[in-house]
Amino acid sequence: MLTHAQIWRAVDRLAQQHGLSTSALARRAGLDPTAFNRSKREAPDGRPRWPSTESIAKVLASTGTGIDDFMTLVTGAAGARRAIPLIGFAQAGAGGYFDDAGFPAGGAWEEIEFPNVGDEHAYALEIAGDSMLPLYRDGDIVVVSPTAPVRRGDRVIVKTREGEVLAKELKRRTARTLELRSLNPDHADRTLQEKDIAWVARVLWASQ
Repeated sequence: MLTHAQIWRAVDRLAQQHGLSTSALARRAGLDPTAFNRSKREAPDGRPRWPSTESIAKVLASTGTGIDDFMTLVTGAAGARRAIPLIGFAQAGAGGYFDDAGFPAGGAWEEIEFPNVGDEHAYALEIAGDSMLPLYRDGDIVVVSPTAPVRRGDRVIVKTREGEVLAKELKRRTARTLELRSLNPDHADRTLQEKDIAWVARVLWASQ
């Protein structure tokens, strides 16, 4: 039996996985930004309000989340923890830490315990520098997925074939170019040629 608390907790977890607030998650799905606010989860008389099937479907579509993954969030199985690689930005730019697909390789890294996010290739990166301020600070940890689909507005980690590692927001992607937005106004936006990109990984979660 599904409970009111389980469903809303799964919505909150889904937003966290994508580095979003519940308001930003609602906007991405084309919903009213207040649709998932805590004040909307109960009626004035205390009766529970449930998110509609349509709103859940839109959220899953907008985040590329399957129903099985969402049910894992509902049941709480995602609370199971496992060790994932923790790699620094300097290490990420060096050779030997990733294979050609952008998966961690080699094993010469530290590990941290983290809730299972449903991607066996997920790993953690320690942010360096201030290009992602005010969202991410130097020393913050982000968990990324090299297999998750990326969409406009996603926070991403990009590695170029020359070894540069960037933490940005995906602005636009075409067959030939990748446009990245710097959230820190002191850093310019970047446009990269696809041929110059080694891999792109989507940020699933970030320490705050």
